[in-house]
Amino acid sequence: MSSEPASIQIQRATVADASRMTECRSGDQEAGPADARMADYLDGRHHPQKALAGRAAFLATADGDVAGYIAGHLTRRFACEGELQYLYVAPAFRRSGIASMLLQELSRWFGEQGAARICVDVNDDSPGARPFYASLGAQPLRPHWMFWPNIQTTLSARE
Repeated sequence: MSSEPASIQIQRATVADASRMTECRSGDQEAGPADARMADYLDGRHHPQKALAGRAAFLATADGDVAGYIAGHLTRRFACEGELQYLYVAPAFRRSGIASMLLQELSRWFGEQGAARICVDVNDDSPGARPFYASLGAQPLRPHWMFWPNIQTTLSARE
């Protein structure tokens, strides 16, 4: 019997997926619990500082199980046009390219919205976050924050 890796599917997420997104994170001691406001965020009822109404989320699934997720919104924070709000990959799927795939998908959505300058609040409790974003072209913006001057150009150059 072969143990081939599961095929990863990326799909648009909705508020109906919020419970699956938070459940995939339960038990991950390193990452901690998901944001309790995620359903409200996806439903447009929770607005991070300077967030605009436009937002999108995507799921990465493997054999129907959530392997990771990403979400972002349009913003005016720090002269950015978009903000990456959530990015999570389940431990069993880390270092498999899923985070990059999810970021590419969100990047396409930002591009469809005319948003190029994208910021992200970097969780310093996650030691791999800053090097990951930097490896994909993000630059320091201010303490705890990084940004892509033009996320579509930056990420497409790395494909």
